[in-house]
Amino acid sequence: MIPPSGSSSVRPAQSLPCSIAMPDGPVPVEWRRSTRARRVSLRVSPRTRGVIVTLPASATTEAGLRLLRTHTGWIEKQLQRRAHTPRFEAGGRVPIDGADHVICHTPHGTGGAWLEQSEIHVSGDAAFIPRRVTDFLRRLATRKLADRMTALGARTGLMPAQVAIRDTTSRWGSCTARGRVMLSWRLVMTPVFVQDYVILHELAHLRHLNHSAAFWALVDLLTPRRHEAERWLKLHGAALLHAGAGHSVD
Repeated sequence: MIPPSGSSSVRPAQSLPCSIAMPDGPVPVEWRRSTRARRVSLRVSPRTRGVIVTLPASATTEAGLRLLRTHTGWIEKQLQRRAHTPRFEAGGRVPIDGADHVICHTPHGTGGAWLEQSEIHVSGDAAFIPRRVTDFLRRLATRKLADRMTALGARTGLMPAQVAIRDTTSRWGSCTARGRVMLSWRLVMTPVFVQDYVILHELAHLRHLNHSAAFWALVDLLTPRRHEAERWLKLHGAALLHAGAGHSVD
């Protein structure tokens, strides 16, 4: 894995464990030193399912060890959520609009990847399946989510200056001060009412670029199923946000 800009791997030391014991077995730990980080942090990698501990330039390794050892419960919870991440492989189940679709390897077919009722067919070598499914879902999301954004924008009178479908694993959407709305392509896997909630949430930011009481009042006005959508995302969102990680490039 290539460290992000401003980060570098911490040279292994006897005091820094390369793994941490968890109920289902040891989990790898990667240590990084970052000149940009302001505090010690840890996260679960979407690609390796390991834990990454990031240390600011001035932080001690002992601070990282303390954070790691006192957050095993949090790590276990994150790993459990990601255990349900759809796998882009033959026989895997991938939701589209919340409904499961089975990935079928069709080696002699043509067209890369395509839908047939409740199946996603993928041609070519089996090694191509993860990338082709990812590319297919991203193209589908670009069309469906942009169309839904246009429809909801016209209905509410809140029209973004620009819409971008991006490959993000940390958030479903965002809105800039210039009116540019970004959505994660992974949103196409969620039920339509969840898609509408995320889109309308971002459209509400065109009027209130904050999370003030006025913003939430507008969100409630626009999305009567807000709390249902938030519960759905809390239960299933983490797993979907990491689907296809490592197979898509912006």
